[in-house]
Amino acid sequence: MRLVAFFNNKGGVGKTSLVYHLAWMYSGQGRNVVAADLDPQANLTSLFIDNDSLEPLWEGQGRTTVYGALEPLLEGIGDVGSPHLVERGPSLRLVVGGLKLAAAEDEISRQWPDCLDRKPRAFRVVSALWRVLRRAATEAAADLVLMDVGPNLGALNRAALVAADYVVVPLAPDLYSLHGLRNLGPTLRDWREQWAERRLRNPVADLALPDGGMRPLGYVVIQDAIRQDRPVMAYQRWMDRIPGVYSREVCGQDPQSALTVSDDPNCLAILRHYRSLMPMAQEARKPIFALEPADGAIGGHARAVRDCYRDFRELAGAILDRVDTG
Repeated sequence: MRLVAFFNNKGGVGKTSLVYHLAWMYSGQGRNVVAADLDPQANLTSLFIDNDSLEPLWEGQGRTTVYGALEPLLEGIGDVGSPHLVERGPSLRLVVGGLKLAAAEDEISRQWPDCLDRKPRAFRVVSALWRVLRRAATEAAADLVLMDVGPNLGALNRAALVAADYVVVPLAPDLYSLHGLRNLGPTLRDWREQWAERRLRNPVADLALPDGGMRPLGYVVIQDAIRQDRPVMAYQRWMDRIPGVYSREVCGQDPQSALTVSDDPNCLAILRHYRSLMPMAQEARKPIFALEPADGAIGGHARAVRDCYRDFRELAGAILDRVDTG
Protein backbone atom coordinates (compact mmCIF):
# COMPACT_ATOMS: atom_id res chain seq x y z
CA MET A 1 0.00 0.00 0.00
CA ARG A 2 1.18 3.50 -0.86
CA LEU A 3 -0.46 6.43 0.88
CA VAL A 4 -0.27 9.81 -0.87
CA ALA A 5 -1.38 12.98 0.93
CA PHE A 6 -2.41 16.12 -0.94
CA PHE A 7 -1.55 18.96 1.37
CA ASN A 8 -0.97 22.68 1.52
CA ASN A 9 -1.54 24.82 4.56
CA LYS A 10 -3.05 27.43 2.24
CA GLY A 11 -6.63 26.65 1.26
CA GLY A 12 -8.30 27.22 -2.08
CA VAL A 13 -5.54 25.71 -4.22
CA GLY A 14 -7.55 22.82 -5.66
CA LYS A 15 -6.33 19.89 -3.57
CA THR A 16 -9.80 18.38 -3.10
CA SER A 17 -10.53 18.52 -6.82
CA LEU A 18 -7.13 16.92 -7.49
CA VAL A 19 -7.86 13.97 -5.19
CA TYR A 20 -11.36 13.55 -6.63
CA HIS A 21 -10.26 13.51 -10.26
CA LEU A 22 -7.18 11.38 -9.69
CA ALA A 23 -9.23 8.80 -7.80
CA TRP A 24 -11.63 8.53 -10.74
CA MET A 25 -8.75 8.41 -13.22
CA TYR A 26 -7.01 5.55 -11.41
CA SER A 27 -10.31 3.72 -11.05
CA GLY A 28 -10.93 4.09 -14.78
CA GLN A 29 -7.51 2.58 -15.41
CA GLY A 30 -8.49 -0.49 -13.39
CA ARG A 31 -6.40 0.27 -10.30
CA ASN A 32 -8.04 -0.32 -6.93
CA VAL A 33 -7.92 2.98 -5.08
CA VAL A 34 -9.23 4.43 -1.82
CA ALA A 35 -10.01 8.14 -1.51
CA ALA A 36 -9.86 9.24 2.14
CA ASP A 37 -11.46 12.46 3.31
CA LEU A 38 -9.40 13.63 6.30
CA ASP A 39 -10.47 17.26 6.10
CA PRO A 40 -13.21 18.01 8.67
CA GLN A 41 -14.81 20.32 6.10
CA ALA A 42 -15.63 17.12 4.16
CA ASN A 43 -15.48 18.77 0.74
CA LEU A 44 -14.19 15.59 -0.90
CA THR A 45 -17.11 13.64 0.52
CA SER A 46 -19.54 16.23 -0.84
CA LEU A 47 -18.13 15.74 -4.33
CA PHE A 48 -18.68 11.99 -4.17
CA ILE A 49 -22.01 11.85 -2.30
CA ASP A 50 -25.17 13.95 -2.63
CA ASN A 51 -26.81 15.43 0.45
CA ASP A 52 -29.69 12.97 0.55
CA SER A 53 -27.30 10.02 0.63
CA LEU A 54 -24.84 11.72 2.97
CA GLU A 55 -27.30 12.66 5.70
CA PRO A 56 -27.93 9.05 6.86
CA LEU A 57 -24.18 8.47 7.03
CA TRP A 58 -23.70 11.50 9.26
CA GLU A 59 -26.79 10.95 11.35
CA GLY A 60 -26.53 7.17 11.73
CA GLN A 61 -25.32 5.46 14.88
CA GLY A 62 -22.90 3.15 13.08
CA ARG A 63 -19.27 3.79 12.24
CA THR A 64 -20.02 5.30 8.86
CA THR A 65 -17.35 8.02 8.77
CA VAL A 66 -13.64 8.13 9.43
CA TYR A 67 -14.40 9.56 12.89
CA GLY A 68 -16.63 6.59 13.59
CA ALA A 69 -13.67 4.27 13.08
CA LEU A 70 -11.60 6.36 15.50
CA GLU A 71 -14.32 6.85 18.10
CA PRO A 72 -13.82 3.70 20.27
CA LEU A 73 -10.15 4.58 20.74
CA LEU A 74 -10.78 8.27 21.39
CA GLU A 75 -13.48 7.46 23.95
CA GLY A 76 -11.27 4.89 25.69
CA ILE A 77 -13.54 1.89 25.08
CA GLY A 78 -11.46 0.00 22.53
CA ASP A 79 -9.15 0.40 19.57
CA VAL A 80 -9.84 1.69 16.07
CA GLY A 81 -12.56 -0.06 14.11
CA SER A 82 -12.84 -1.00 10.47
CA PRO A 83 -13.78 2.01 8.35
CA HIS A 84 -17.05 2.14 6.47
CA LEU A 85 -16.26 2.20 2.74
CA VAL A 86 -18.65 3.66 0.19
CA GLU A 87 -18.34 2.19 -3.29
CA ARG A 88 -18.17 4.88 -5.96
CA GLY A 89 -16.96 2.80 -8.88
CA PRO A 90 -15.84 -0.73 -9.76
CA SER A 91 -12.46 -0.15 -8.09
CA LEU A 92 -13.01 3.08 -6.16
CA ARG A 93 -13.91 3.31 -2.49
CA LEU A 94 -14.41 6.38 -0.30
CA VAL A 95 -13.61 6.77 3.39
CA VAL A 96 -16.32 9.26 4.33
CA GLY A 97 -15.31 12.46 6.08
CA GLY A 98 -17.33 14.63 8.42
CA LEU A 99 -17.24 17.71 10.59
CA LYS A 100 -16.99 15.58 13.73
CA LEU A 101 -13.44 14.61 12.81
CA ALA A 102 -12.31 17.97 14.18
CA ALA A 103 -13.18 16.63 17.65
CA ALA A 104 -10.15 14.32 17.43
CA GLU A 105 -7.74 17.25 17.32
CA ASP A 106 -7.40 17.80 21.06
CA GLU A 107 -6.82 14.15 21.97
CA ILE A 108 -4.21 13.69 19.23
CA SER A 109 -2.48 16.87 20.41
CA ARG A 110 -2.41 15.63 24.03
CA GLN A 111 -0.95 12.26 23.10
CA TRP A 112 1.86 13.52 20.86
CA PRO A 113 4.28 14.48 23.69
CA ASP A 114 3.38 11.32 25.63
CA CYS A 115 5.03 9.25 22.91
CA LEU A 116 8.34 10.48 24.27
CA ASP A 117 7.40 8.91 27.60
CA ARG A 118 6.72 5.54 25.93
CA LYS A 119 3.01 5.54 26.82
CA PRO A 120 1.15 2.85 24.82
CA ARG A 121 -2.04 4.87 24.39
CA ALA A 122 -0.09 7.75 22.87
CA PHE A 123 1.20 5.52 20.07
CA ARG A 124 -2.25 4.04 19.47
CA VAL A 125 -3.82 7.49 19.11
CA VAL A 126 -1.13 9.07 16.95
CA SER A 127 -1.06 6.08 14.60
CA ALA A 128 -4.86 5.68 14.52
CA LEU A 129 -5.48 7.35 11.15
CA TRP A 130 -2.77 5.25 9.51
CA ARG A 131 -4.17 2.05 10.97
CA VAL A 132 -7.69 2.92 9.81
CA LEU A 133 -6.49 3.65 6.29
CA ARG A 134 -4.42 0.47 6.22
CA ARG A 135 -7.58 -1.49 7.06
CA ALA A 136 -9.46 0.38 4.34
CA ALA A 137 -6.81 -0.51 1.78
CA THR A 138 -6.86 -4.15 2.83
CA GLU A 139 -10.66 -4.39 2.62
CA ALA A 140 -10.70 -2.68 -0.78
CA ALA A 141 -7.68 -4.68 -2.06
CA ALA A 142 -6.23 -1.26 -2.90
CA ASP A 143 -2.56 -0.54 -3.38
CA LEU A 144 -3.07 3.23 -3.49
CA VAL A 145 -4.73 5.54 -0.94
CA LEU A 146 -5.24 9.21 -1.80
CA MET A 147 -5.73 11.49 1.22
CA ASP A 148 -7.38 14.90 1.18
CA VAL A 149 -5.96 16.81 4.15
CA GLY A 150 -7.22 20.11 5.56
CA PRO A 151 -5.31 23.41 5.13
CA ASN A 152 -3.67 23.87 8.52
CA LEU A 153 -0.68 22.75 10.55
CA GLY A 154 -2.56 21.35 13.55
CA ALA A 155 -2.28 18.04 15.39
CA LEU A 156 -4.90 16.25 13.28
CA ASN A 157 -3.02 17.03 10.09
CA ARG A 158 0.27 16.08 11.70
CA ALA A 159 -1.18 12.61 12.41
CA ALA A 160 -2.47 12.44 8.83
CA LEU A 161 0.92 13.38 7.41
CA VAL A 162 2.71 10.92 9.71
CA ALA A 163 0.55 8.29 8.00
CA ALA A 164 1.64 9.41 4.52
CA ASP A 165 4.37 7.83 2.46
CA TYR A 166 4.35 10.73 0.00
CA VAL A 167 3.11 14.32 -0.14
CA VAL A 168 1.89 16.16 -3.22
CA VAL A 169 1.62 19.94 -2.85
CA PRO A 170 -1.03 21.76 -4.91
CA LEU A 171 -0.12 25.39 -5.58
CA ALA A 172 -1.49 28.53 -7.14
CA PRO A 173 0.93 31.02 -8.71
CA ASP A 174 0.51 33.73 -6.10
CA LEU A 175 2.12 35.24 -3.04
CA TYR A 176 0.01 33.18 -0.63
CA SER A 177 1.13 29.83 -2.03
CA LEU A 178 4.78 30.85 -1.89
CA HIS A 179 4.47 31.87 1.75
CA GLY A 180 2.54 28.66 2.39
CA LEU A 181 5.52 26.69 1.08
CA ARG A 182 7.80 28.51 3.51
CA ASN A 183 5.63 27.26 6.35
CA LEU A 184 4.92 23.82 4.97
CA GLY A 185 8.45 22.71 4.09
CA PRO A 186 10.12 23.24 7.49
CA THR A 187 7.03 21.87 9.24
CA LEU A 188 7.14 18.62 7.27
CA ARG A 189 10.82 18.19 8.11
CA ASP A 190 10.14 18.85 11.80
CA TRP A 191 7.27 16.37 11.88
CA ARG A 192 9.37 13.74 10.11
CA GLU A 193 12.22 14.13 12.59
CA GLN A 194 9.93 14.24 15.63
CA TRP A 195 8.10 11.09 14.56
CA ALA A 196 11.36 9.24 13.87
CA GLU A 197 12.43 10.01 17.45
CA ARG A 198 9.09 8.91 18.89
CA ARG A 199 8.75 5.79 16.76
CA LEU A 200 11.86 4.30 18.34
CA ARG A 201 10.20 4.55 21.77
CA ASN A 202 7.16 2.42 20.93
CA PRO A 203 6.68 0.06 23.93
CA VAL A 204 4.03 -2.14 22.26
CA ALA A 205 5.80 -4.88 20.36
CA ASP A 206 2.80 -5.92 18.26
CA LEU A 207 1.62 -2.39 17.39
CA ALA A 208 2.49 -1.63 13.78
CA LEU A 209 3.37 2.01 13.15
CA PRO A 210 3.75 4.13 10.02
CA ASP A 211 7.21 5.02 8.80
CA GLY A 212 6.30 8.69 8.70
CA GLY A 213 8.24 9.16 5.49
CA MET A 214 6.03 11.95 4.08
CA ARG A 215 8.48 12.24 1.18
CA PRO A 216 7.88 15.20 -1.14
CA LEU A 217 6.61 13.78 -4.41
CA GLY A 218 6.33 17.11 -6.22
CA TYR A 219 3.92 19.96 -6.75
CA VAL A 220 0.99 20.68 -9.03
CA VAL A 221 0.30 24.20 -10.22
CA ILE A 222 -3.37 25.03 -10.63
CA GLN A 223 -3.22 27.74 -13.26
CA ASP A 224 -6.19 30.04 -13.02
CA ALA A 225 -7.36 31.83 -16.13
CA ILE A 226 -5.44 35.04 -16.78
CA ARG A 227 -7.95 37.87 -16.96
CA GLN A 228 -7.46 40.86 -19.20
CA ASP A 229 -7.28 43.13 -16.15
CA ARG A 230 -4.48 41.09 -14.54
CA PRO A 231 -0.91 41.96 -15.61
CA VAL A 232 0.66 38.87 -17.15
CA MET A 233 4.11 39.83 -15.90
CA ALA A 234 2.92 39.88 -12.29
CA TYR A 235 1.36 36.43 -12.71
CA GLN A 236 4.53 35.10 -14.34
CA ARG A 237 6.65 36.51 -11.51
CA TRP A 238 5.02 34.13 -9.02
CA MET A 239 5.33 31.20 -11.45
CA ASP A 240 9.05 31.84 -11.86
CA ARG A 241 9.65 31.80 -8.11
CA ILE A 242 7.92 28.47 -7.40
CA PRO A 243 10.79 26.10 -8.37
CA GLY A 244 13.36 27.81 -6.15
CA VAL A 245 11.06 28.16 -3.14
CA TYR A 246 9.85 24.55 -3.39
CA SER A 247 13.39 23.18 -3.75
CA ARG A 248 14.72 25.19 -0.84
CA GLU A 249 11.81 25.05 1.59
CA VAL A 250 10.25 21.62 0.89
CA CYS A 251 13.18 19.56 -0.39
CA GLY A 252 15.80 21.29 1.75
CA GLN A 253 18.06 21.80 -1.26
CA ASP A 254 19.61 24.93 -2.71
CA PRO A 255 18.40 25.42 -6.29
CA GLN A 256 21.24 24.67 -8.67
CA SER A 257 19.92 26.93 -11.41
CA ALA A 258 17.04 29.24 -12.22
CA LEU A 259 14.49 26.72 -13.48
CA THR A 260 11.10 27.54 -14.90
CA VAL A 261 8.07 25.60 -13.69
CA SER A 262 7.87 23.82 -17.06
CA ASP A 263 11.45 22.57 -16.72
CA ASP A 264 11.40 21.80 -12.99
CA PRO A 265 11.61 18.05 -12.25
CA ASN A 266 9.67 18.70 -9.04
CA CYS A 267 6.67 19.94 -11.03
CA LEU A 268 4.23 17.09 -11.60
CA ALA A 269 1.81 19.10 -13.74
CA ILE A 270 0.47 22.51 -14.65
CA LEU A 271 -3.31 22.26 -14.76
CA ARG A 272 -6.04 24.57 -15.91
CA HIS A 273 -8.60 25.48 -13.29
CA TYR A 274 -11.55 24.29 -15.46
CA ARG A 275 -13.67 26.67 -13.43
CA SER A 276 -16.65 26.78 -15.81
CA LEU A 277 -16.95 22.99 -15.95
CA MET A 278 -16.86 22.24 -12.22
CA PRO A 279 -20.52 23.12 -11.52
CA MET A 280 -21.53 20.94 -14.46
CA ALA A 281 -19.47 18.05 -13.09
CA GLN A 282 -20.94 18.47 -9.60
CA GLU A 283 -24.45 18.42 -10.99
CA ALA A 284 -23.69 15.24 -12.93
CA ARG A 285 -21.81 13.63 -9.98
CA LYS A 286 -18.86 12.73 -12.16
CA PRO A 287 -15.37 14.05 -12.88
CA ILE A 288 -14.96 16.78 -15.47
CA PHE A 289 -13.19 14.46 -17.89
CA ALA A 290 -16.21 12.11 -17.89
CA LEU A 291 -18.75 14.76 -18.88
CA GLU A 292 -20.79 14.02 -21.99
CA PRO A 293 -22.95 16.10 -24.35
CA ALA A 294 -26.01 14.98 -22.37
CA ASP A 295 -24.46 16.71 -19.34
CA GLY A 296 -24.07 19.93 -21.32
CA ALA A 297 -20.46 19.45 -22.45
CA ILE A 298 -20.78 20.63 -26.04
CA GLY A 299 -18.73 22.90 -28.29
CA GLY A 300 -15.83 24.47 -26.40
CA HIS A 301 -16.77 22.56 -23.28
CA ALA A 302 -16.32 19.26 -25.11
CA ARG A 303 -12.78 20.27 -26.07
CA ALA A 304 -12.07 21.26 -22.47
CA VAL A 305 -13.32 17.83 -21.31
CA ARG A 306 -10.84 16.13 -23.65
CA ASP A 307 -8.04 18.41 -22.43
CA CYS A 308 -8.94 17.63 -18.82
CA TYR A 309 -8.78 13.88 -19.48
CA ARG A 310 -5.35 14.22 -21.06
CA ASP A 311 -4.06 16.40 -18.22
CA PHE A 312 -5.19 14.05 -15.46
CA ARG A 313 -4.05 10.94 -17.31
CA GLU A 314 -0.57 12.43 -17.55
CA LEU A 315 -0.59 13.57 -13.93
CA ALA A 316 -1.77 10.15 -12.74
CA GLY A 317 1.07 8.54 -14.66
CA ALA A 318 3.65 10.96 -13.28
CA ILE A 319 2.56 10.26 -9.71
CA LEU A 320 2.64 6.49 -10.22
CA ASP A 321 6.10 6.66 -11.78
CA ARG A 322 7.43 8.38 -8.67
CA VAL A 323 5.46 6.30 -6.18
CA ASP A 324 6.47 3.00 -7.75
CA THR A 325 10.15 3.90 -7.97
CA GLY A 326 10.43 6.21 -4.96
